[in-house]
Amino acid sequence: MSVEVTWWGHATVTVEDSGVRVLTDPLFVRRLAHLRRRRGALPPAEAARADVVLVSHLHADHLHPASLARLAPGTRLVVPRGATAAVPGLRRVAAARALRVTELRAGEECTAGAVTVRAVSAAHDGRRLPYGPRRVPALGYVVRGAARTYFAGDTGLFEEMAAEVGPCEVALLPVGGWGPFLGHGHLDARRAAQAAARLAPRCAVPVHYGTYWPIGLDAVRPHEFHAPGQEFERQLARLAPEVTVHRLGHGESVRPKVV
Repeated sequence: MSVEVTWWGHATVTVEDSGVRVLTDPLFVRRLAHLRRRRGALPPAEAARADVVLVSHLHADHLHPASLARLAPGTRLVVPRGATAAVPGLRRVAAARALRVTELRAGEECTAGAVTVRAVSAAHDGRRLPYGPRRVPALGYVVRGAARTYFAGDTGLFEEMAAEVGPCEVALLPVGGWGPFLGHGHLDARRAAQAAARLAPRCAVPVHYGTYWPIGLDAVRPHEFHAPGQEFERQLARLAPEVTVHRLGHGESVRPKVV
């Protein structure tokens, strides 16, 4: 059974596996605070169609209540444990849309149809900035169906990553960000290539770059907006040439070879 991956921009990806549509970190707006979407059309209505939605952490460009409000009533929503208590907007949307919320810690898992979702650690600040000190650990997820697909969310490179994720065929890895400088707890193209070399998937899809950028900063380090996907591909060809890179455009899909 084939697996299909569609990148909608930023960290928003649809993975279809074993007849189950898995959507990650939905963000369906043209503007978010000081960020605007500079590349790619807004995802179409079909992008919000999902059987299960994975939210990696509480930052507003990953947990976006207005985007979650586009989900069909009754959609399964998987979030880090403590997210519902920490984000009032999440509680309101979940109640209004009758979303079936499951909270996980790293190491815990749940099933959605024919796939199993396992939460894994992420090296990233889990607070709902800038609203307060309540910290909810950021997560990545491994979706296991016909293939094992690792969605890293937002994370830095950490020693236990490969051991905790385990074998995987597809890795969805952040390679950039939404501003001229990446803070602590992120992967740039070089570190993402190092992560892919350690994980040794059959293929990798770079995400979390080339979509949003701060208003008024178009001329500040523009290569950090445009270049991360291509630089990831170049770095990974050097470190692990056996890993196939699928560098997608916004709205593009690929059916990677997983066997």
